[in-house]
Amino acid sequence: MAQNEPNPVISSLSGEVTKENATVEGNIVRLERKATWSLKVGNDGGTSIVWDDLCPSDNDAYDELLRTLAEEGMQAFLDRGNVIPFRR
Repeated sequence: MAQNEPNPVISSLSGEVTKENATVEGNIVRLERKATWSLKVGNDGGTSIVWDDLCPSDNDAYDELLRTLAEEGMQAFLDRGNVIPFRR
């Protein structure tokens, strides 16, 4: 019998972040059978940034999002001229 795929667990810390007159969507997720959390930030242009490294807790992932905003600003998550969108 095949094993079912694990369900995603979405952290309550996920949600919109607004700063510098721009809003992004922070998604902090783990699989139900895993202990580590992934961080993905998407902007209104449809571009997402996904961290390669997993975080030991959802709080750590949220802290990483806040640290990036503090150090690099919202520009770290916004589209730049060198982004080529996928065809839809």
